[in-house]
Amino acid sequence: MDDINLDVLYDKIIELSLEFGLSILFSLLLLFIGFRVIRYILVLFQNVMGKYDFETSLQTFLKSLLSFTLKLILLIVVAGILGIETTSLIALLGAAGLAIGLALQGSLSNFAGGVVILTFKPFKVDDVIQWGDDVGAVEEINILYTQLRLFDHKVITIPNGQLANSKVINYTRKDTRRVEMKVGISYSSNIDQARQAVLKAIKQDERILPDPAPAVLFMNFGDSSLDLAVRAWVKTPDVWPVYWDNMERIKTAFDENGITIPFPQRDVHFYDRSPKKES
Repeated sequence: MDDINLDVLYDKIIELSLEFGLSILFSLLLLFIGFRVIRYILVLFQNVMGKYDFETSLQTFLKSLLSFTLKLILLIVVAGILGIETTSLIALLGAAGLAIGLALQGSLSNFAGGVVILTFKPFKVDDVIQWGDDVGAVEEINILYTQLRLFDHKVITIPNGQLANSKVINYTRKDTRRVEMKVGISYSSNIDQARQAVLKAIKQDERILPDPAPAVLFMNFGDSSLDLAVRAWVKTPDVWPVYWDNMERIKTAFDENGITIPFPQRDVHFYDRSPKKES
């Protein structure tokens, strides 16, 4: 009887060993093939992102995310082959993911904003942008935050969630920009004479583009002046140097042509309301 039970037990051990051994062997083979396939998919994915000029930081993050996801799926499949209950494992991972998502709600919003910024590229590194009242050059774009360097070299770190959902002005996106200078002349001055004096002065600046041609437009009857807008197109890096130089050049041109730049004036009238004394 004992010999029979030992034989049955021995046969059962051999059977389970073969069965489990085959499962282990198949699992190892699947892991080997799976990791090679994943490596091929990641190379293909990176080539596609490089072809469409995705930002480097976005490429790195998406590649890591895809790698983690594919490897997790592969491990779950292998666990199922080895007889491990995967339903409970998937439920546990889902619950953990939900808890992490709720805990990192703000970070996920910034992550989504970072993906939007890096994908649609409303601005890039070294662009000069305005966000709210802050104007500066983009120093770095990460997946969660963007760093903005102001002109006094202060650095502002802006969450991408806020940046992606607010108005952003990009001053350097285009190769050319229009410079607008506002000047006022007195009511006694001749508008056409002032226009010709301004055009002659600014056309001396070779940085001003001939097309579209610069223009001087009468804009408004001010309280103390006739307001003119001087508009000229320049290459984007020349905007402020052209503005500063030509404001001074316009002042010199007005002085040479006898055109007065007024200052605010008020007429004050005094009324004597005291009772007059009878003579």
